Amino acid sequence: MPSTDALLAEIPRLRRYARALTGDATRADDLVQDTLERALNKWRLWRPGNLRNWLLTTMHHVFINQLAAENRLQYRDAAELPETPVAPAQSDGLELRDLGRALQALPADQREILLLVGLEDLSYEETARIVGIPPGTVMSRLSRARGRLRGLLAEGETLPAHLKIVK
Repeated sequence: MPSTDALLAEIPRLRRYARALTGDATRADDLVQDTLERALNKWRLWRPGNLRNWLLTTMHHVFINQLAAENRLQYRDAAELPETPVAPAQSDGLELRDLGRALQALPADQREILLLVGLEDLSYEETARIVGIPPGTVMSRLSRARGRLRGLLAEGETLPAHLKIVK
């Protein structure tokens, strides 16, 4: 069993990943708490090695279970996304807000891969082990996620329906 200090050292990274994954601070804190609870209940399954990857794998499973329970796992075709043009961002704060919204518009499986590789800086192999899919699937989901994210952030793509362009 890893030390309590080692577990506590991973909490900030878990919180960051959960926040990026859920897009909501409250849901992220709940996800981290549920992940840590499951990890503590399943210590006997941990094999000495990379604690961070084991916790991220646990978080992945908890997150997928939560999505399934909420029936929120939805795959949307690109044609179903809003087609209102986006005005260029005027400041870093707006760009970050737009990035957050675009990340939330990605399907959960693509968003998760993008965050593990891009935010957590994990290799394709580590990501594949965490999510439980082949490395080739990681690469294809990452490619689709990056392409869709570029499209969502590109000028002239999507704006949330409640916003209007003012000229």
